[in-house]
Amino acid sequence: MSGAFRAGLVAAALVLCGGAASAADDPSGRAPTPQDWAALAALPDWSGVWTPDIEDQFVQARTNVPPWTPKVAGEMKAMAADEKAGRPHGIFQNCLPEGMPAWMLVSHNALEFLFTPGRVTLLGESDGGRLRRIYTDGRAHAADPDPSFHGESIGHWDGEVLVVDTIGVLPETYIATGEALGVPNDGDLHVVERIHLVGPDTLHDDLEITDPHVLAAPWRTTRIYYRHRGRKNEIVEGACLQGSFNEAHDAQGHAVFAPVAQDQGNVVPTPK
Repeated sequence: MSGAFRAGLVAAALVLCGGAASAADDPSGRAPTPQDWAALAALPDWSGVWTPDIEDQFVQARTNVPPWTPKVAGEMKAMAADEKAGRPHGIFQNCLPEGMPAWMLVSHNALEFLFTPGRVTLLGESDGGRLRRIYTDGRAHAADPDPSFHGESIGHWDGEVLVVDTIGVLPETYIATGEALGVPNDGDLHVVERIHLVGPDTLHDDLEITDPHVLAAPWRTTRIYYRHRGRKNEIVEGACLQGSFNEAHDAQGHAVFAPVAQDQGNVVPTPK
């Protein structure tokens, strides 16, 4: 690829994926052109499947504690004591999405990135199939975004770094340091990410999380992901309630899922 041609693609990609949109030509309201698709070639290669560095997540939980408010710090101390005593709280329940920022903070599952004109899409396992959209078509945040589990993520490319600004997250989603350690954000959550390669097969997500309800100051932390290209590492379908059902047949002989009896703690009894 010639230098001039690559420079042209980079310029086009910046306009496509992060440039300011004019009122006269809103890129979010038009169909992508062949040039828009060609411009994707100038973006960094994030293909493959990425798995989180789970061991580093545990290290971060000990060495980079969020600046909790005094009240929340007490709650977290009690939760940690319960987990150590074998009574984990299990903050992610009922197959609801972990949402932002917990998905990026404590996920133990693989994810992949899909680049299309004007958008980066994150796909993942668990939660019935995770999906997060980061819009890079030049749009601004909505004046009053409808709250959702993953919020409204607006991104742009700063060289080979994807900068993502997320608001509009449901107050019920957790700021978590573990799968049994975390508190709901309680509203007004703001997350800024800088996602970038630090090696051929290593990706960092640098997060700055601001929340006036549970954090006394912005919390900065990094999560690490490693690339895998083999078929054995491909993302699989996740259906978190499937284990609560048995395969059966209805009165008409059709294959169906039948609920499994559960104990008082909504736990499926272990087969004897």
